Order: sequence, then C-alpha cells, then structure tokens
Amino acid sequence: MSIIIGHIEIIERIDQSIRLQATGWPDQLAVRLRISKTKVYRIINIMKELNAPVLYDMTLQSFIYETSVGFRFGFYVKDSHHSGVPSYA
Repeated sequence: MSIIIGHIEIIERIDQSIRLQATGWPDQLAVRLRISKTKVYRIINIMKELNAPVLYDMTLQSFIYETSVGFRFGFYVKDSHHSGVPSYA
C-alpha cells in the first residue's frame, strides 16, 4: 500500500470517529488506529491544512468539527445533467 493511500485511510477513520465524537484522548485514538500519538497529531494537522475545522473538546474528550463538514477523496462519475457538460455516451 502506498503511503498516500495509507494516510487517506487513516484520515477516513479519524473523520468517522470525529463525526461520532468518539476519538477519546489522542493516545487512545492512536492505540485504536495502531499508530503513534505523534502520527495522530501529524494527520490532524494535515486535515487542518485541508481546511478541516478540527479542534479538541475537553468536555467531550474528543476531537470535534467546529462546523459541519464532509470528507471525500477519490474519483467518481459526474452526473452530466448537473455539471452543465453535455453527455456524449
């Protein structure tokens, strides 16, 4: 598995945990993901560079999104009816 694919998979898992407000403390999240606590912080910082409004809520003891966001990475077929691009198929 390439490094970039591995990072994307970790981001997807962290994203899911954040949506459930179930990340726990950073060291707990690291154990659950089988990565180091340092790597958890590196991935969170990458998510922030990608404009994810991530912060840690001490009351909930979980990372949370400050505003509602979605994460999607990959290729998909565009619906030509909504994109303004004519369909030639």
